[in-house]
Amino acid sequence: MEVLLRSQSLAAYKADNGGHFGLALNAYAHFTSPIRRYPDLLVHRAIHHRLGRGVADDYVHGRAQVEHLSELSSRNERRAEEASRDVDERLKCIYMERHVGDVFDGLVSGVTSFGLFVELDYGAVNGLVHVTGLPNDYYHFDPVAHRLTGERSGRSYQLADRLRVRVAAVSVSDRKIDFELVE
Repeated sequence: MEVLLRSQSLAAYKADNGGHFGLALNAYAHFTSPIRRYPDLLVHRAIHHRLGRGVADDYVHGRAQVEHLSELSSRNERRAEEASRDVDERLKCIYMERHVGDVFDGLVSGVTSFGLFVELDYGAVNGLVHVTGLPNDYYHFDPVAHRLTGERSGRSYQLADRLRVRVAAVSVSDRKIDFELVE
């Protein structure tokens, strides 16, 4: 799932209505509760104004202003998501510090030239099995197949493989969890 999500382009707020590809709609406005995000508040204000219940002063009319607010909202949403992700990763690391040495089952959620990212079945915690921690071999990375294959052994590790791992180290400051393969 992580690979799929990372391959998608990031959503951005825009002044132009580009519709919604997935829903096959030519006109689309995403909004939820106006207390959650500023763009939602702007959409509610625009609808309110368009229905004739608002006054000109309570809606931003200028295209340049709408474009500026769209860019600002997109940038701020990215910052908020990054901050939320950072806190989530730190809390998972703090929690996993007490599990160093423990063994868990998990699923390969990402494959890179430097190792395997494994998401534990327990608590949606992700960590890395570094390529140097794989059984003695030189591993070739296939980015298309999301696979590491041992040159001599032919042993391969790929996306969605089930693995058993041990928590080897946790760094809260770096927000990283290192696993080692248990065979």
